[in-house]
Amino acid sequence: MVDQSASMNDPIGGGQQRKADVVADAINRLLAELSVKCAKEEGVRDYFHVAVIGYGHAVGSAFTGPLAGRDLVPLSQVAEKPARVEKRTKKVPDGAGGLVETTTRFPVWVDPVANGATPMCRALASAESLVSDWVSRHPDSFPPIVLNLTDGESTDGDPAGAAWGVQTHVTADGAALLFNLHVSAANAVPVTFPDTDIALPDGYARTLFGMSSLLPPHMRFYALQQGVPAEDLARGFVYNADITSLVQFLDIGTRATDLR
Repeated sequence: MVDQSASMNDPIGGGQQRKADVVADAINRLLAELSVKCAKEEGVRDYFHVAVIGYGHAVGSAFTGPLAGRDLVPLSQVAEKPARVEKRTKKVPDGAGGLVETTTRFPVWVDPVANGATPMCRALASAESLVSDWVSRHPDSFPPIVLNLTDGESTDGDPAGAAWGVQTHVTADGAALLFNLHVSAANAVPVTFPDTDIALPDGYARTLFGMSSLLPPHMRFYALQQGVPAEDLARGFVYNADITSLVQFLDIGTRATDLR
């Protein structure tokens, strides 16, 4: 779930880049990395089915290009059908202690959008519909994971009930997981995977914390391996995320138990 409201035009963390651009880039990078991670000799395996729900002036699929309008898409089809492949420059080590610019291919499935309000309740209801359908058809699968990337309060009601609705759907492996990440225009220290809401600044932050599932043990372990503290009762929640914590959140939050 990606917030596409008008305030996503604001810069992230007191920097230069728009929140909408940073979030879209992070989602596209995640989809590319999942495609590589799940590639075997015979092609990309469908270890994941992916939906990207945008919510702002409308609620619906945020895919562009050949996948426009689709909801849950097998990862092999995601890998095959980006909207386009851009050329991006990035700096890499030159082997002599310096950096050199190189051009890389950057597939794009999701474009940055910043327009309208923040209908989070409708977006969560849309996610719940996908989760419910998936669980009924795949009762023995790893539970679905919903990642909500947002920068503002819900404008269509209290999202807590809709969030709980997502997490009521259960597979043999456990309840569906809902993780929330808040991106901010403020240059503040991110609060990453807290186990209490005591240090959170306001009721909105506490609402998002309360909506967030506990991190499963394998994700906590992976977070610790990445140098990210995660206590036993840590929740899948980041507040005041910067670019680094956004990328970590997506990486940790999509960590599967085993990709054989």
